Amino acid sequence: MQQINIIASPDVAFDTENLYQFIQKSYQFTDFRVLKRSIDARQKTIKVNLTIALYQNEILPNLLSTQLKYQDVHQKQQAIIVGAGPAGLFAGLRLIELGIKPIILERGQDVRARRRDLAAINKAQIVNTESNYCFGEGGAGTYSDGKLYTRSHKRGDMMRVLETLVGHGATEDILIDAHPHIGTNKLPVIVQNIRETILKYGGEVHFNTKVIDFIVEKNKMKGVITADNKTWEGVGVILATGHSARDIFSLLDQKKIDIEFKPFALGVRIEHPQKLIDKIQYHCEERGDYLPASSYSLVSQVNYKNKQRGVFSFCMCPGGFIVPAATENGEIVVNGMSPSRRNSKFANSGIVVAIDEEDVKNFKSFGALAGVAFQKSVEEKSCQLAGNTQKAPAQKMVDFIQKKKSNDLLDCSYQPGLSSVVLDEVLPDFVAHTLREGFIDFGKKMSGYLTNEAQIIGVESRTSSPIRIPRDPKTCEHTQISNFFPCGEGAGYAGGIMSAAMDGEKCAENLVSLMG
Repeated sequence: MQQINIIASPDVAFDTENLYQFIQKSYQFTDFRVLKRSIDARQKTIKVNLTIALYQNEILPNLLSTQLKYQDVHQKQQAIIVGAGPAGLFAGLRLIELGIKPIILERGQDVRARRRDLAAINKAQIVNTESNYCFGEGGAGTYSDGKLYTRSHKRGDMMRVLETLVGHGATEDILIDAHPHIGTNKLPVIVQNIRETILKYGGEVHFNTKVIDFIVEKNKMKGVITADNKTWEGVGVILATGHSARDIFSLLDQKKIDIEFKPFALGVRIEHPQKLIDKIQYHCEERGDYLPASSYSLVSQVNYKNKQRGVFSFCMCPGGFIVPAATENGEIVVNGMSPSRRNSKFANSGIVVAIDEEDVKNFKSFGALAGVAFQKSVEEKSCQLAGNTQKAPAQKMVDFIQKKKSNDLLDCSYQPGLSSVVLDEVLPDFVAHTLREGFIDFGKKMSGYLTNEAQIIGVESRTSSPIRIPRDPKTCEHTQISNFFPCGEGAGYAGGIMSAAMDGEKCAENLVSLMG
């Protein structure tokens, strides 16, 4: 096998036959495989960097290097996992590998039934508080862009997680692309396949099973109690609820199980025509048949009352849609998602402002839950000003800069609809000011970005958990309660599908290790 690095045009790099002929001009081989692929759009001429393995009369090795060996755990000791998002599902898979039976308790519905609840939000504007864009099988990530990029290389084995996803139905492209994603249309099937693996080897997954209490004896976690008054006990409890399980955060606080405030971010979601973003990023009128919908990443520092504050893009969704992500009626929360082909005519991104403990001082009576109270106050105000439905408050971008109510709004991907609102009335002053200055700076960095062809929709408030559940950095066990493993995004230790999945595996490994 010979490994080469080449630079090719998009029509060559993304077309197998064209790429074969291109390589054949310089090398002798009988077969090849693309190992890595990344787009370089820094110059006017777009290039694609490729790392390729060439084979000469050789059998191509197995693409997946990770050999997953699941054990039959039907009769094994059991551990409780609260939540069936990426952290919970990957914790379940890892426990099976290590010989422990996972019992996964999910408050929401299975991924197929969950679709009806999402339709109710979009069409009837009714939020099912247990099954929505945040709660249900697969967690918030199931109906998102399915981004698989993370900077959390130290948290676990990234390739192992990617290969596990491929083994459950994801495209092999996620193994080679620099910024891989799956797409919201394909994630549900992959999630369902992971569940079937867990069931096949003896694990259990229970839907519509909401945890309402913890069983703690002498500072040791014994199990949980669910809303049907059923008791579930195991050798340990992995808490993987996601960032919106506010009732669980409150329960921990009520039971005097240590939690603490964690910085987060809050802002809006902005939507441009995808063609405009392509024009800016690819330096051309049309991106053509081979280039994917372009994305962007922006960050700035803004001074407000002698305090420097970060404002940045978050969860940018090229060719995507804006969706209603509220978990209660009477609140507005928005998020973004993209199908695998990223073929919507819109590009959207969260643009959010860093929030620290000083910013929530007006909510200090809520203790460690001050960030939750702050989030909720903005979400409820957003709903009230937009008409007390799931219609979202919105404003054209330049109108927001000028503090002017938009006389009319643009076509938008957000299905429940929009209501023209001056967003300064929704957002805290420091957030609105920082966003305004940030947008002006972004317009300088991306010529054409600051335009009334774009509009901003409120509010993007669930960027990450506003609390952290403290745990030992080595064992992942709660600092106060033994046999209790706070895990993933809801506990404050992950930020997306990949880091949550890796943290789930890490907690599972530590649980088994502490069993001796």
